[in-house]
Amino acid sequence: MLDNMKIKVLILASLLILAACTKQGKEPPKIDWGGEPSTPTASDTLRANDAYVWVSCEGNWEEFANSRENIARDIAKLKECGFTDLVVDVRPTNGGVLFKSSHAKPQTRMDCWTNRGYVFINRTADFDYLQTFIDEGHKLGLRVHAVINTFVGGCLCPYGLGSDGMLFEDSSKKSWASVVNTEDGLVSTMDLLDDSVDYGAKFLSPINPEVQDYVLGIIADLAAYDVDGIILDRCRFDDYSLQSDFSDLMKSGFEEYCGKTISNWPSDVMKPGQSAFNGSTTSLQKQWLEFRAKVIHDFVVKAADKVHSIKPEMKFGCYVGGWYSSYYYSGVNWASPKYDPKADGYYWAGNNYKDFGYADHCDYMFIGAYASTGNIYGSGEWTMEGFCKQAKRLFKGDVPFAGGPDIGNGSGFENGGQGDLMDDIVEACMGNSTAGMFFFDLCHIRMHDYWDDIKGAIENYNTQHNN
Repeated sequence: MLDNMKIKVLILASLLILAACTKQGKEPPKIDWGGEPSTPTASDTLRANDAYVWVSCEGNWEEFANSRENIARDIAKLKECGFTDLVVDVRPTNGGVLFKSSHAKPQTRMDCWTNRGYVFINRTADFDYLQTFIDEGHKLGLRVHAVINTFVGGCLCPYGLGSDGMLFEDSSKKSWASVVNTEDGLVSTMDLLDDSVDYGAKFLSPINPEVQDYVLGIIADLAAYDVDGIILDRCRFDDYSLQSDFSDLMKSGFEEYCGKTISNWPSDVMKPGQSAFNGSTTSLQKQWLEFRAKVIHDFVVKAADKVHSIKPEMKFGCYVGGWYSSYYYSGVNWASPKYDPKADGYYWAGNNYKDFGYADHCDYMFIGAYASTGNIYGSGEWTMEGFCKQAKRLFKGDVPFAGGPDIGNGSGFENGGQGDLMDDIVEACMGNSTAGMFFFDLCHIRMHDYWDDIKGAIENYNTQHNN
């Protein structure tokens, strides 16, 4: 079976991500991220050889949505494989949830690639999905972390299959949706419904206070569970092209931030349809990038406070892509506020961009070291080792982190048969992270039968490093 993410997320995302590192208009500064690492934040529960496995909702839906037995089966195999932690996706891009919530509806179906083609699969079981992972994982001594897709509210499916999620089901929530700066003017993402060019997650406006309250309510519901940590994914603006969010709330918020009235909106900031910079940015554009990073920074602070107000001991963190040089496209500064990208020569960074790094508000973080099979080792971006080395430097010791690869998509991984690389992958990622590493995703381990390869790689690493 082909997993759904190959179509809906990762094939498209891999093209967007690879493009993002070049469409700035010039190469990022040549920075060597090698050398001695800074000292990570001490933790009595996070270890340098922890091994996390991501359990995406979409990729594992057919196996797990209606079967406790299949969940228990794979958790036992993961334990035998040497994994210490499960990261369970309980709010997919469709926007429903797989736990008890007073704020969000249950996720009852998912669009998946199956032996029957690309179809919706309904969830008819009534067992508590997240609680099952907690029960089975804790029983075997595995920690269980819940991850949610944060600023999403629905999904437009390709090939005319249809749509799913709150934004499609509740027209009153259209005002929550992100506003896109297109060549034809400002358009709600909910009015971009050509599934041949605009399929995938539909994003919410991160600055909207109603959206923030809604997501914080979901996080509060999640914190009531006995999970070991809560992780935010897609805690960012829509797309990688700088075209969102240009809502009225963003306009008024930006005017307050920069202390001036924007006479021609959005043209004074970004031209209609502009999706990239050409190697230079105006002072107003630098302030715009700062403001976008501030919006996400401030929400992360609220989310961390929400989790810790309910359970002070519970871990809180975020997943981000390791490609920092172009991650400003997403409106996210995931580094330490002690790191200044302007000082390192990033032309898009203004004087205050550094102030909106949010690493110091997280208990742990997860770095997507998503490089190809031919780029495991190296000291720069777009190698697994380089992504992890860079994160170690940019975090400035503020937060422990785990870097990890996508072993099912992207150049060289899409057809499987890469088991012999697992030793090098573990060495590159675990050896250069401060809190272990992760593998994305369980569905790829199962699909390509990487169980023994990963087990051997983890055992070899621990033997060689005396863990």
